[in-house]
Amino acid sequence: MGDFTLPPLDWATLVGSLGTILIVSAYAYLTAKDDPNPFVLHGMNLFGAILLSISLLVHTNLPSLILEVIWISVAIWGLAKAVLARRAKP
Repeated sequence: MGDFTLPPLDWATLVGSLGTILIVSAYAYLTAKDDPNPFVLHGMNLFGAILLSISLLVHTNLPSLILEVIWISVAIWGLAKAVLARRAKP
């Protein structure tokens, strides 16, 4: 086995780390709240996935980038559902 070294701590790594924190925080928020606000939940997931995608465009990892594109799509879907549900309320 080779030696493990951490990647350089550059701007892309910092942006990706912030994205990771946002996505995990969104999951914690979902777990902690009995009735989570979908705009907060999906907004955090969307912004986190965008930040991670930016990082992955610099430090390429294709399977992870594909996952983030899917994550972005699901977050947009969730936000769209929340908007439609808000409009449908009297």
